[in-house]
Amino acid sequence: MKAVVNILIILSFTFGVIRSVSADTILHAFNWKYSEVAAKANQIAQAGYKQVLVAPAMKSSGDQWWARYQPQDYRVIDSPLGNKEDFVNMIQALKKVGVEVYADVVLNHMANESWKRSDLNYPGTDVLADYKNRSSYYAKQTLFGDLSQELFSANDFHPAGCITDWNDPGNVQYWRLCGGNGDTGLPDLDPNNWVVSQQRLYLQALKDLGVKGFRIDAVKHMSQYQIDQIFTPSIISGMYVFGEVITSGGKGDVSYDVFLAPYLNNTTHAAYDFPLFATIRDAFSINGGLNELHDPQAYGAALEGSRAVTFTITHDIPNNDGFRYQIMDPTDETLAYAYILGRDGGTPLVYSDELPASEDKDNGRWKNVWDKTQMVEMIAFHNAMQGKAMTVLHSDHCTLLFKRGKQGIVGINKCGDAQNVTVDTNQYELNWYVDYKDVLSGAKEQITSRYHTFNLPARTARMYMM
Repeated sequence: MKAVVNILIILSFTFGVIRSVSADTILHAFNWKYSEVAAKANQIAQAGYKQVLVAPAMKSSGDQWWARYQPQDYRVIDSPLGNKEDFVNMIQALKKVGVEVYADVVLNHMANESWKRSDLNYPGTDVLADYKNRSSYYAKQTLFGDLSQELFSANDFHPAGCITDWNDPGNVQYWRLCGGNGDTGLPDLDPNNWVVSQQRLYLQALKDLGVKGFRIDAVKHMSQYQIDQIFTPSIISGMYVFGEVITSGGKGDVSYDVFLAPYLNNTTHAAYDFPLFATIRDAFSINGGLNELHDPQAYGAALEGSRAVTFTITHDIPNNDGFRYQIMDPTDETLAYAYILGRDGGTPLVYSDELPASEDKDNGRWKNVWDKTQMVEMIAFHNAMQGKAMTVLHSDHCTLLFKRGKQGIVGINKCGDAQNVTVDTNQYELNWYVDYKDVLSGAKEQITSRYHTFNLPARTARMYMM
């Protein structure tokens, strides 16, 4: 494996201090069982990942992937993906090989159980009875609290009502996420003193187990007051925290201006870089060009690198019908990975799922993405180039060529014909008479004159390392 260069980004703000982190690649082990993550700990480390984002650790039921995002109880880790014992074993297995665990946390709402009961008591009498009947088992799965009592009641929720205006923060943050056909929606938690105290205890308990970061699900639906109350300086100290604020673009887009910009302005957290994702999708479209990726942050089409979690796909995109239009062509997705793993800026996230056949709409397309040879080589390039400055050498409709220091060169050609890109090697200070080897194909490039032409085959990326 190539040497990993850890360049630390210090994030210190008035609101608290987030731990020093390098922009190491996160594996989103979506819907993986905790025991499966533990079993693959060595492979994950060898592939170059330094963090793994795992499924929400709480009490939930139902085999569907979305059931993991419907909490029944924060005080217990017990779901079809594993229990507290499995969770702890996973953390320990990954820690042994130098990989950290980030936990997906769902704090906006509780499970929609209106189909079976009318009250808003959680976890509900059936679950409390199970706690009592299997007390020895649940004693081992408990994070905190008294399992003989309900966690929440009707007083801990906002009034029922579905979101109708997705551009109105008040509507989005105080009403429910609902489906169609009369669905009453996910009960929306009110950040009163009791709710906040329990959510803090939950996060602290995960932190005490060894979790090193939190992904905040649906943070767009939480008020700034709620976020501030839960994520205290002591909770986020030493942690990497990033939120999911879905937008359709960058600066000037309503969803960015109304939701994402205030979230970043009022917290120290990072966030999914949906502005960059929108730019990537447009750049790889028929009418777009890779010149849009020349410097997207300069015109508000990407987040500041130290606050950005970059990606080419998230779990919502293939698994929710309303987002499936954002799925990229497989080749374009690979080229986009070469871009986010080759560029300087952002913490890349690699999505790889484990879904039952009944829920997998794409025939296992993302099942083993994390460990494919091409992905591992791209991560090796990313790790080796951390801290090396990025300079764009050329961009046009079809191609993007940039360097990382003098040690790395990335070339991407999205078009159906080979493209030649000639650069002035004196101007850009590239090394002569040394081999640059493409980690993806093994092809070698050697510069022997001032003007050097890079040949980029059709629909291909090159990631040269000196």
